[in-house]
Amino acid sequence: MAAGAMLKHRRTALERVEKFVSSVYFTDCNLRGRLLGARCPPAALSCFQSPQRLPYSRAVGQRFQPAALGDSFGPPWETCWFQVELSIPPQWAGQEVHFVWESDGEGMVWRDGQPVQGLTKEGEKTSYILTSCLKESEPHSVTLYVELACNGLFGAGKGTMIAPPDPDRRFTVSKAELVVFNRDVYELLVDLEILLDMAQLLGEENQRSFQALYAANQMVNVCDVTDPATFPAARSLAAAVFNQRNGESQHTIHAMGHCHIDSAWLWPYEETIRKCARSWVTVIRLMESNPEFTFVCSQAQQFEWVRSWYPGLYAQIQDYVAKRRFIPVGGTWVEMDGNLPGGEAMVRQFLQGQRFFQEQFGRICSEFWLPDTFGYSAQLPQLMRGCGIGRFLTQKLSWNLVNAFPHHTFFWEGIDGSRVLTHFPPGDSYGMLGRVEEMLKTVKNNKDKGRVNHSAVLFGFGDGGGGPTQKMLDRMKRMRDTDGLPRVQMSTPDRLFSVLEKESSQLCTWVGELFLELHNGTYTTQAQIKKGNRECEQILHDVEFLSALALARDSSFQYPGSQLQRLWRLLLLNQFHDVLPGSCIQLVVEDALQYYAEIRRAGAQLQEEAVYSLCRDLLQPESGHTTEGTLVLNTLPWERTEVISRTGPAGEEVLALVTAPSMGYTIVREPVPPLQPVTVTEREDGSVTMENGVIAVSLDAMGRLISLRLADSEREAVADGCCANQFALFDDVPLYWDAWDVMDYHLETRKPLTTVLKPLEITLAGDLRASARFSLQVGKSSTLTQEIILDAVCPYVRFVTEVDWKESHKFLKVEFPVQVRSTNATYEIQFGHVQRPTHWNTSWDWARFEVWAHKWMDLSEHGFGVAVLNDSKYGASTHGNVLSLSLLRAPKSPDATADITQHRFTYAVLPHQGSFQDAGVIQCAYNLNFPLHTVPAGRAQCPAWSAFSVSSPAVVLETVKQAEDRPDALVLRLYEAHGSTTVTWLRSSLPVQEAVLCDLLERPLAKNHLVLEQQGMRLSFTPFQVLSVLLVLRR
Repeated sequence: MAAGAMLKHRRTALERVEKFVSSVYFTDCNLRGRLLGARCPPAALSCFQSPQRLPYSRAVGQRFQPAALGDSFGPPWETCWFQVELSIPPQWAGQEVHFVWESDGEGMVWRDGQPVQGLTKEGEKTSYILTSCLKESEPHSVTLYVELACNGLFGAGKGTMIAPPDPDRRFTVSKAELVVFNRDVYELLVDLEILLDMAQLLGEENQRSFQALYAANQMVNVCDVTDPATFPAARSLAAAVFNQRNGESQHTIHAMGHCHIDSAWLWPYEETIRKCARSWVTVIRLMESNPEFTFVCSQAQQFEWVRSWYPGLYAQIQDYVAKRRFIPVGGTWVEMDGNLPGGEAMVRQFLQGQRFFQEQFGRICSEFWLPDTFGYSAQLPQLMRGCGIGRFLTQKLSWNLVNAFPHHTFFWEGIDGSRVLTHFPPGDSYGMLGRVEEMLKTVKNNKDKGRVNHSAVLFGFGDGGGGPTQKMLDRMKRMRDTDGLPRVQMSTPDRLFSVLEKESSQLCTWVGELFLELHNGTYTTQAQIKKGNRECEQILHDVEFLSALALARDSSFQYPGSQLQRLWRLLLLNQFHDVLPGSCIQLVVEDALQYYAEIRRAGAQLQEEAVYSLCRDLLQPESGHTTEGTLVLNTLPWERTEVISRTGPAGEEVLALVTAPSMGYTIVREPVPPLQPVTVTEREDGSVTMENGVIAVSLDAMGRLISLRLADSEREAVADGCCANQFALFDDVPLYWDAWDVMDYHLETRKPLTTVLKPLEITLAGDLRASARFSLQVGKSSTLTQEIILDAVCPYVRFVTEVDWKESHKFLKVEFPVQVRSTNATYEIQFGHVQRPTHWNTSWDWARFEVWAHKWMDLSEHGFGVAVLNDSKYGASTHGNVLSLSLLRAPKSPDATADITQHRFTYAVLPHQGSFQDAGVIQCAYNLNFPLHTVPAGRAQCPAWSAFSVSSPAVVLETVKQAEDRPDALVLRLYEAHGSTTVTWLRSSLPVQEAVLCDLLERPLAKNHLVLEQQGMRLSFTPFQVLSVLLVLRR
């Protein structure tokens, strides 16, 4: 007689199922304990250790020594190669056989000379399938090699993940064996896991929760763990639940395999190459056995690494790319920082990335993919659109500390009006595990319910690599269309965005920057990296411009395209979102600084070659004459009158006032006296006054600005009763993310610097230049020395600053309280500017207590304002009437030595009448960052020559370079900088045959040929619009 139905207690039923699948409890008699059958140790295990990351071909030729489980290896960043001799017992015929390897380092299995499987315990990958069903004809003796990196998935931090690497850390191999894997047990375990999660997570008020629980309980009743013949009946009970379908209105999740790999972070660049190989070879294995599986992958640099170092693996990837299953996304060289790269560098991220994907895979990306950077510039939508991209995916704003971002799917509109369809996966992660909990969160958390009914789930271990696992795929197969759960389908970015586009009529629009309310210390951390980035952007700008002129004027000149591509790619690599922000370990900082040094070295050589080709006749002395003049080259698109320094006959420094034409050159011989010489006066109280006829500067003995006036208006810029150029030190102890975060409460710890080591003294007495120098004590053990310089005719005063920085968890700023009232301050961004509030009315305002800017920021009221310019800083703030420039931080994780060195940087302050646009603030900031080039000339004179100029001060000609695919053509990039609708004439003295507008990928735009007129080429701009012009040269 059959037993009657029993009452069930929910808690005991749940715990009964939990214990039945537990890996901790009752494994002697539960289902989990039957997952692995017979075991067999390796026939032999041997290894050798190397400080180098050797290729396989060299590694297998080394001398291997016997090794045993439990042996330790290290220190971090070394590599151990293991030779593993396996002998599969013949009695295992017909069984699925795995090689199991567990270690706290990252491993790669090599077989027959090829990488076949990544092994990372932290990424739940500890086995390599030798055979799914052992046949007698298969080899029973196998030799594998395991390449073990002495680092974990997240590096080698001491104690916590983001701590600096532990130099004494050791790595052990805890398991190496052959096992019989019971696939039927595994499938039953996954069934029970999904049912158990449904029972627990759907809640007591949900009918499906009880159906899942009762089915799981009955499966335990049916299943005899010692008798596999009972398993099919148990699985059919699970299938009955999974096969009950959803209604048509159910939310659809587009699942895509994903493996976010930081190109450098808590490990160096070289280790990332291996992380890519370990992760991607595992993806290939999964694709071989899961025909529906799709995987998205960004960063052209990582593809290039694998192409160079793992050609066999790369060939397999190319095959799956052609099948549209291994899907390149993003369109950029790396997943760069979204705030700090310059405008042209951001263009090059897309240009280099999209061209790589086109050349390697036959198509460009239609989605920009940047899930993990620390904010997103308001100029990005226009740059995406210009590079063939109208879709954007990220999720980082889910990290906001203060305000929850109000959308997951929306249109994002940039400062020029460009819009892109944007999606934030509502699960707020790019590394999901395919669990029921995550799918339910994705639906519940979606802030655009009723507007769209589709969203993304990106699954796979990330940051340090790892990627998807078979178990993740098997979980989601059971959730494909199960009543009570959202539909989960394997998908692609194109499928997702295509359906979102169809549903987009009700979507909201977000205008302006996507500001991350966290990690705003990254605008300042690792000042040497920030300085290297700014300088190298300037170097490559100048080398390209001068090489382009040489190409146009000298048919024998070979434009250094391949060399420039190499240098650009180094710079772009360093703009990765954990390198340029400074949130990386010391090894990465050292690599980055080496790359900058290489750009400086090679850039200087290329510039010298270009100048020689361009000005050969001017540089060579005329017969019977020695060097007589100085060649002055201006790489900016406006005429400049500035004081330069050159070397005199006796090797001394000689100053000269010169006027250089727009984007051209001139020769200077006799110095031109200024109409208004600079005067400098020292008073009895130690204060110093400098005047140049444009501005008047008064400084106290501590180097603080006590007065800053426009000479012709007597308008005072410094706020009453205050001093500007005031240095302040703040305590800087965040909640956790040391290199990343500066918290709001640091503002409560302000300490002005008041200890004078050397009071202000005059160092140059005037005429063309006046300067004064002073030194301060900073904190307990640091010093600051500053030279304040005022040049003839210059509208700003410069502060050349040297800091010997030895602080710990301190934040150094310089402040300018000004006599200006405005509710908004203006900050330069890529190809434009944004306004941000100077008040803290709302939580959205207050959350921006520390923001980022590029070369300038400005606070203006009607008729008057003050700008602060800089040559290498990015952190800034304006609260009330105080402009602050962030100078140095001193975090201790993940780099204990961050910023502890000597620093040199320059900033400037510029008071002005009228708007900052009309006052030339933008041009002055460029001038500060792009100094005139001087070269000894063999001739005493020559006519000034200008290659390019633009008629409108609102338009900046940012870039001149050789076209990528046309050696006989140049590409010019211009942008509207004032925020106005304007028309300008682009003039050129080069032999232009044809001019056509093109996009940022240099593809000509249909019906956009420009008429070559006597005045030049007429260009129309809307606010902040970026235009590219392809100029074909006559030969």
